[in-house]
This record gives sequence, structure tokens and C-alpha cells, in this order.
Amino acid sequence: NDTLQAGVGWNPDLWGQHKAELASAIGQVRAAQADAAMAANALVHQVVRGHVALARLLAQRDIAERTVQQRQQMQQLVQQRREAGLDTRMDQAQSDGSLADAAAQVEALKEQITLTRHQLAALSGQAPQALNAWSPRLDSLRLDALPDTVGADLLGRRPDVAAARWRVEASQQDIQVARTQFYPNVNLSAFAGFNALGMDRLLDSGSRQYGVVPALRLPLFDGGRLRAQLSGREAERDSAVANYNNAVLGAAKEAADAIGSSLSVERQWAEQRQALASAEHAHALAQQRFEAGLGNRLAVLSTESAVLAQRRLAIDLQTRQLENRANLMRALGGGWQGDVAQASNTTASAR
Repeated sequence: NDTLQAGVGWNPDLWGQHKAELASAIGQVRAAQADAAMAANALVHQVVRGHVALARLLAQRDIAERTVQQRQQMQQLVQQRREAGLDTRMDQAQSDGSLADAAAQVEALKEQITLTRHQLAALSGQAPQALNAWSPRLDSLRLDALPDTVGADLLGRRPDVAAARWRVEASQQDIQVARTQFYPNVNLSAFAGFNALGMDRLLDSGSRQYGVVPALRLPLFDGGRLRAQLSGREAERDSAVANYNNAVLGAAKEAADAIGSSLSVERQWAEQRQALASAEHAHALAQQRFEAGLGNRLAVLSTESAVLAQRRLAIDLQTRQLENRANLMRALGGGWQGDVAQASNTTASAR
């Protein structure tokens, strides 16, 4: 039984079912693309924070190494004073312990530097030792001043907010698809070809066959199932709307937190700069008194301890400011433009 046949079918979109199915599928694709962009944003954010953290650790290590040198000088002075009968063995023991503590801090910072470099290498897809020579500096990381106002429309550029919005639109289209199931559906198909017993008769005129097959679907006995299906789609839409609202509120909170922290750190930094200037001035006065023969070397080293402490605090505040700016950039979408371009393309296609 040999058959040679061609067929064609037509399913008219009488109630907009196919249009809604296409719009829903496009929305899901857009949401998946936005999710991928959000994952990329999160990766970039982690790399930036790791870069800042490494620069902070390197700056703190330099301060710690200077502290070790200072403690060594103080230890030598205490030892000389003890030999001269001006200090006790307890003073010597305290000086030795202070030096050992400073040396331990240097080793701890070196460990953190090594681990941070390994983490950054892993985030960038490199071997653990690939960044062993990489030494970023905080002084090279400059920030522009925050604008007076940050528009809330920037939150719409966040990939996760865009993904939630696309899912809301897709779920709304799914509701439309579920509603079209309540209406009759018409399918038309046609065929033409040859059918015969044996290849030698396949192309004979008597072997020709053709026909048109109309089909009508009437959902007369599926009312309960279709209503349940529609209720399920509406529940999914409500859930998508709730997720979108949560995404918007979360984005607004993250942006507000980053801006508030940045402003607070700026005020703290202004106060800390005054404290650092005072400590450096006191150290300079102690140095002048020592050079004039009015003070001793131990007083100079003691005032330097306050300077080093203030410099450590300045490094921490500078790091916090950089981290807050990175958090703000992430909260505002990191400059992502995909959703805007996709929305424009979708509007043009619809037109």
C-alpha cells in the first residue's frame, strides 16, 4: 500500500489564543534573559567588592608592618631603659608582647590577602595563583560625588525587577489563553496525493485522492476543568504581581540603604580626617620636642601609635565608602540597558 500525500492545516486565531501564547512565551524569554543579566551583575558586584577588599588589606598590611617597626624601636628603648634602671621587667614583658601581637597581625593580614586573591581568581575563571602579583591601591580608586537626586525610574533598570515585570505580563497572557479555552475552536485541514496498491499504479489518475476536513471543538463538558485552569492562571498572576512588588520594594530599600550609608560615611570621614590631622600634629610636636632635647624618643613613638590607629580607621572608612558605592550601583541595575532595548523591540513588533 503506497501513499504519496501532502497536507496543509489552518487554525484561525479567532479569540487571540495564539497571540496570547506568543506574548507569554516572549515574556518568559525576556525574564530568563533578565535573570541571566542579574547573575552577571551579581558576579561583577562580587569582583568589585573583592577588588576593594584586597586594596584595603594591602593598605592595612602596610600600616601593620610600620607598626611592627615602631614596636621594635619601642622594645629597644624599653630594654635600654630597663638596663639603665628606668623601667622594670614588667615593662619589658609588655613591650615584647606588644611586638609579638603586631607581628601576628601582619601574618593574619597576609593570609587574608592570599585568600582574597584566590577568591578573585576563582570569580574571574583563573588559576588560584594567577593574581599573586596583583596589588590594587585604595588611592587609585576615585569616586565622583553623588548626584543631588537619584530618580526612582532607575530601579526599573534592575534586571531582577525587569524579570519580575516580564513574568507578570506573561502570566496575564496565560490568563487570556485560559479564557479562550471557553470558546469554540475551528481547525481546517486539507490533503491531496496518491494512494495505490503497488508502485506501478501510484501515479495513475485513479489513485488520486484529496479532501478537506473541517473540525469544530465545543467545550461543552469541560466547564469545571476550564474554570479550575483559569483560577490557577489567575493565582499565578497574583503571585507574580506580589513577587514584582517585593522586587521593587527590595530594590528601593537597597538603594536607600546604600545612599544613606554613603552619606553617613562621608560625615564620619570628615570627622575622622580632623582626628587624623590632630594626631599627626601631636606627633609632629613630639618630634620637634625630641629634636630640641625637651622630650624623649619613647614619647615620639607613643604619639605615632595614635597616628597609625587613625590611618587604619581612615582605610576602613574609605573602604566602606567604595563598598557602598558598589552596592548603590548594583541596586540601580549596574547600567543594564537590555530591558529598555527589548521593550522598544517588542513595541515595534506589535506595531
